[in-house]
Amino acid sequence: MKKIITATIRIIITLTAWITAVCILGKYEYLNAFFDIDNIVGMLPFAMILSAVTGTTILLWLPAVRRNKPAAAAIAVIIALSAALFPTALRGNWWINPTTSDDTQTAPDLTLYAPFTGSQTARLDENSTLKLAAELPKLDGATALYPIYSAFAEAVYHVYSLAPETVVCTNTPSAYQAIISRERDIIFVAGASETQLAAAKEAGADLVFTPIGREAFVFLAGKGNPVDNITEQQIRNIYSGKTANWSTLGWRDGGRIIAFQRPEGSGSQTGLQWVMSSKPDSPCFIDSAVSRIARVFGVAQSDTGGLPIQVPQPLPSPELIGTNSLMNQVSVEWRGVQPALGYSYRYFATVMYANPDVKLLKVDGAEPSVENIQNGSYPFVNDFYAVTNGEPQGNAKLLIDWILSPQGQRLIEETGYVPLS
Repeated sequence: MKKIITATIRIIITLTAWITAVCILGKYEYLNAFFDIDNIVGMLPFAMILSAVTGTTILLWLPAVRRNKPAAAAIAVIIALSAALFPTALRGNWWINPTTSDDTQTAPDLTLYAPFTGSQTARLDENSTLKLAAELPKLDGATALYPIYSAFAEAVYHVYSLAPETVVCTNTPSAYQAIISRERDIIFVAGASETQLAAAKEAGADLVFTPIGREAFVFLAGKGNPVDNITEQQIRNIYSGKTANWSTLGWRDGGRIIAFQRPEGSGSQTGLQWVMSSKPDSPCFIDSAVSRIARVFGVAQSDTGGLPIQVPQPLPSPELIGTNSLMNQVSVEWRGVQPALGYSYRYFATVMYANPDVKLLKVDGAEPSVENIQNGSYPFVNDFYAVTNGEPQGNAKLLIDWILSPQGQRLIEETGYVPLS
């Protein structure tokens, strides 16, 4: 009877270990993307889970005799190392001082969009139904959204010469810092990152997000790249480290994919995090536990528990860093091809800081056109927001209400973005 009970316990533990392993591999998409894993770094997490569960199985069934103790100890070490290094393997974080793209980004000429003086500032063909002459809300925001809120200021603010601090454009991270500290009344940005939300919570700020328009998050490649269409799964495979070569996407001579990234907290990096979390979590019963363990070990995930983004891998040459602008880096040549992949928002990439040697990729066969943004056939469409610290009050509320009015929405469309409806 004792042998039967012992064997039953071993069977239960073994099955639990293997089910857990399958759940973990399923959560991080190693099962459905297995045949697209084309590099050692991408295979390591799979190998570590397999070695851990195989080692656990062997330990459970290894006869407890003295001659097996050295083997058992070695297997236990392998299991411990696999578990400890798994979070590092998920993010591909094996490199010391890798050569990656710079954190800085060259900005477009924003004077072209300045209120009252910009030559490309969008304007209504009629007087605004709202005019503010005093206590003007101080505005800031993402570089890509400056043309929008600059146009709002020109339409609504009843003054030709604005004080320099009234309408500024720092960037997404700085704008979030400014709204948290109440240095600004409204900021215009994409959704916040986990880091920005945590900073707001720590400071006691109550960020209120009012959707005011829609935009497509786009993926970019050089025009010399023959790949015109990429699937959502392929994007997730690339930025989670599973796919590292263009040949896996059908371009045999493309070499290694140079997947550039932007700094944490930037609007486009938050967009990538959203893409990596766009699929629902696995229904596995241990899914929430896996997410909690991942956070304990410092594996960055989206707020919905999505795929960790692999850290930028070392570049083949420092020359590929380019001109500190992702829009220029994407068109870089290496060994006769354009192997880079990048991302941005549609308006920024096609109007504000366009690179004539860069193309926007279709995703799952859909172009990021205005029509496809409106009808939902392009998969990566999200809202952008007017963000306040607390519920909008006074002139800030009047301005946001006007932005949501037909005039405000028409001005968003005139700028080149997509209104809410």
